[in-house]
Amino acid sequence: MGARATVGARPPPVFTGVTADVIVIGAGVAGFSAATALADAGARVLVLEARPGLGGRATAFNDPETGERVDNGQHILMGCYDDTLKLLERIGASDRVRWQAGLALAMIDRQGHESVLKLPPLPSPLHLLGGVLAWDALSWRERLSILRIGAASGPAKAGRYIGTAPVSAPMFAPMWRPALAGPDSMWRPALAGPSRETVRDWLTRHGQAPRLCELFWEPLALAALNQSIDQAAASYFVAVLEQMFGPDPAAASLVIPAVPLDEMYAEPARAWLEARGHEVRVNAPAKVAIADGRVTGVRVRGEHVPAPTVISTVPWHALGALFDAPPAALAATLANASALASLPIVTVNLWFDRPVMHEPLIGLPGRAFQWVFDRRAIVGGSGSHLSMISSGAEAIVSMTNEALIATALADVRSALPATRVAVVRKGLAVREKRSTFSLAPDAPPRPQTATAIAGLLLAGDWVDTGLPATIESAAVSGHRAARVATG
Repeated sequence: MGARATVGARPPPVFTGVTADVIVIGAGVAGFSAATALADAGARVLVLEARPGLGGRATAFNDPETGERVDNGQHILMGCYDDTLKLLERIGASDRVRWQAGLALAMIDRQGHESVLKLPPLPSPLHLLGGVLAWDALSWRERLSILRIGAASGPAKAGRYIGTAPVSAPMFAPMWRPALAGPDSMWRPALAGPSRETVRDWLTRHGQAPRLCELFWEPLALAALNQSIDQAAASYFVAVLEQMFGPDPAAASLVIPAVPLDEMYAEPARAWLEARGHEVRVNAPAKVAIADGRVTGVRVRGEHVPAPTVISTVPWHALGALFDAPPAALAATLANASALASLPIVTVNLWFDRPVMHEPLIGLPGRAFQWVFDRRAIVGGSGSHLSMISSGAEAIVSMTNEALIATALADVRSALPATRVAVVRKGLAVREKRSTFSLAPDAPPRPQTATAIAGLLLAGDWVDTGLPATIESAAVSGHRAARVATG
């Protein structure tokens, strides 16, 4: 007869003999970027994830009614996402995304008029100029307003986005000259402005036509920043423009995940690490262990797991939970993290009885839900599954599920006639209430990678990468932390 377990006895240790050079807390984009880069550099890595699944804020879940894997929010990548694409290449997952040949965006305005902004195969930034000038959704006067950005450019470079005086120059000025090959000379002189300037302030200062703002600048800013152009700092919009419309025209191409998000990177990254002898543990909530001012490892449910370096990739709102008592050396970092406001994204998934879209992605400017994706066109399958995205969704995030689905239906029916006769088989609302963080000019400063605790490094999209809260920012931060750890 086998031995009977004692009621209340502690379970056997699960980390006995586990060793690591670096422990990475969090199994999202930042965590896997750091872990795989460290493994490539020869370090022994242990990844710990508190949740039962992988992917962090870029993941998917099973919908029991349809049997599908549903993303917690539709994400798209860009051709300029160098660090993200580097991660996918490293783990052998480059074939899990689909590249669009150049940037082509179908937009349906509030009057139901459809148009396509397509960038021609020209050197950057002339492809943007050529695309806007050929865009028949705008009058010629509205199209020509984009040249006023060039009018604010000058041959001298401005400072790092903010805190510098505006530069003036004649109309049709140097920004649009092909000879200006680098992003510093293309964008920063035009976008230097007051340190508290918002995106709308910048658009106004550069004389952008209201309809050009409604159809292009505002949807782009909302998608990239997840914050109203009346609130988000212009400096982060500069960073997006520098990435998208820098020297390489392919940087503006859309790169769309062809599989659910966790299958795009998280599961391949785990398999890649484990095949090389590293460990990825889920259901493993970690606390950082500190002694004499430096990291000694982590504790997981009371067990100490030693390591000289720990990389935290948890989001801003969870940083304080990593410590039993807030370390005095991190007081400022923890205070800034707790003061950083969170912003929501709402996704409504709609299943119809027939195909209703003719493009994989359509912009719906001026509506509560700004973008609609045809999931069937992206990942395959029969029928019709639309994913509708509301960025900067503070105004609707508290609605009931029924109200959110009704709002999404009204928006898509105003744009796509086929949805007015198709039968809705199912609607599913997904809220990410803390999807991103505020990029307002008066937001608390974002932390650096290194901390005042020796051996403790920070990564995640909220670390100061100079980018907004994107997948690319997370990947950049993870790779940066790996370099610091192995430095």
